[in-house]
Amino acid sequence: MPARSSSAPLPWPDQPGDLPRDLADRGALDQLLAREFPEAGGTLSPLHGGRHAAEAKLKRIDPKRYTKSRNHLRGAVTGLSPYIRHGVITLAEVRDAVFQRIRSRDEGSKLINELGWRDFWQRMWLDLGDGINNSQEDLKTGHDPASYARELPEDIREGRTGLACMDGFQNQLTSSGWLHNHARMWMAAYLVHWRKVHWKAGADWFLEHLLDGDPSSNNLSWQWVASSFSHKPYFFNKGNLERFSDGQFCRNCQSTERCPFDASYEQLEAQLFENQTSIRDVPAGRNRNQRNRIDRKQNLRASGRGNAAMARPQR
Repeated sequence: MPARSSSAPLPWPDQPGDLPRDLADRGALDQLLAREFPEAGGTLSPLHGGRHAAEAKLKRIDPKRYTKSRNHLRGAVTGLSPYIRHGVITLAEVRDAVFQRIRSRDEGSKLINELGWRDFWQRMWLDLGDGINNSQEDLKTGHDPASYARELPEDIREGRTGLACMDGFQNQLTSSGWLHNHARMWMAAYLVHWRKVHWKAGADWFLEHLLDGDPSSNNLSWQWVASSFSHKPYFFNKGNLERFSDGQFCRNCQSTERCPFDASYEQLEAQLFENQTSIRDVPAGRNRNQRNRIDRKQNLRASGRGNAAMARPQR
């Protein structure tokens, strides 16, 4: 029996109750979904699914441009996360494509590192199970965990905060099902630190809409921002947002004169967090949960399973 091509889709037999797969076009898909799920609002995401769309994006990846521009909203990110999330394309395929386009390891290290993070989140999920829904460590914000709201505020859910950046992120999230990673970090920080919303409320909201919504990377990334899976909370200021968004939100924001992010990091730290050792100077601690994470990483390396996404393929 001939070997299956690595790019050939796996067979997926029809099951009773499955939706039709052979549709004439996206218009037919839109009509089908409207008929089957009349309570669901909105329209189709502009992102196209399927193996052909994934392969087209894979051919366009540019590791060197990614390294230089990945933190900018208009940077050369791959857009492959929804396809990886749903198994349309594998981490190994992306890794191999990266190595085919670089002349030295440094040219592709940033992109390969991101593949390694995704692999790490999956292994954490395997290790923690449903525990990914719980805070892994105590918060380093100085606030009582009970002081964080458990429900998402309606102005955030509906995109009417009056902040052009946050309302823009909400619109992109709900209309396309995708957000740049930096936008996700900014929005998560705004919800948790400025609005005092529990990270789980924000994480659940993201999973409602993200086409690449992966419970492990999503929940643990929210905890990284909140500081229940990191040694300090992540926050930002207006200068950081302006720089990496190319000023596209700030220049027309109706809240310019009362922007909550327009301050130095020292001022924001004093405003957002209770008095404690300067957050920006806190070294990575070695509490019990952190030691356990380190032990898990070392065990994975020792077993040869911890660097699957990072290993260079044989030539």
